[in-house]
Amino acid sequence: MDKLLKRIGQLFILGFQGKAPAPAFLDFVGEEQIGGVILFEENCPTYASARESIRRINMQLETPPLVAIDQEGGRVCRLKGAPAEFKAAADYAKRNEIEHFREDYRRAVVLMTSLGINLNLAPVADLFLNRGNKCLEGRCFGADPETVSEFVRASIAIAHSQALLCCLKHFPGLGAAAIDPHEATAVADYDRVLWEQRERLPFAAGVDAGVDLIMSTHMVAMKLDKQMVTVSRPVISDLVRDDLNFDGPVITDDLTMKGADSLGDFGKRAVAAFNAGHDLLLFCHDFEATAEAFEYFIGAVRAGEIPMERVRMALDRVSGVKLKLGRPVLS
Repeated sequence: MDKLLKRIGQLFILGFQGKAPAPAFLDFVGEEQIGGVILFEENCPTYASARESIRRINMQLETPPLVAIDQEGGRVCRLKGAPAEFKAAADYAKRNEIEHFREDYRRAVVLMTSLGINLNLAPVADLFLNRGNKCLEGRCFGADPETVSEFVRASIAIAHSQALLCCLKHFPGLGAAAIDPHEATAVADYDRVLWEQRERLPFAAGVDAGVDLIMSTHMVAMKLDKQMVTVSRPVISDLVRDDLNFDGPVITDDLTMKGADSLGDFGKRAVAAFNAGHDLLLFCHDFEATAEAFEYFIGAVRAGEIPMERVRMALDRVSGVKLKLGRPVLS
């Protein structure tokens, strides 16, 4: 067990505050051999500073980390300025500008990889079905499954052409909801039959195109499962694994979001999400609380609340996705 516990950090992706990672953050990342980091706009005031922060983080680790970012286009661009910024997904889709999208996104991808970023938390595979959904406004490639699927496939192909990992979100589909998971738990009313005819299609297209990760969302879809998606085995373990036949890592959305508040403190959220079938646990904000959640998670493993086989399987998936980058993994 001790050997396995030393690898638990590989299951976490953490964010930091400010223009550069603080010494305490770097020490924690190195001590626990954390699996990855996520960058936000405040962490990337310039391209040079982002590159330097990534270099400093890499120096702490035996296994180079996943370095993630949300560079979707439009208002969700953490890296600013040309060539990193490009138009919103909705703008390309409504004018059927897929070739224009390919050109713009390729330039952004080249820039990202040159900085040391190796995972873009995109494309958005949601269908923009609820016009009141302010969270996804502009972020979706439309409401038509066929059109969204075409852009999803293009996004994945472009990322992979530059050795950039990519991630479909927000599973099982957030577009029919109105509530923003950043503020409260989202709610959707589709059932399994409707999901298979609608929300499922862009995710299935992404899996067929070889996407590397899938991200879930803090939402309740009562007709799929009464539990929140974040802790739902029927959604995470059955729909992702059995229906979509996806065997890569499944990552939570940020577990510090208000949409996950009903799941308890951060440690309980992490354990419940992991036991539901997630392989990577994302904590974007509040480093001190995140460190507490990590210790709680370690304690749950020691206490047998988390099956060791579940830990081994998740670590294997994380190792597998890092091997796509040609990175060595902790044994």
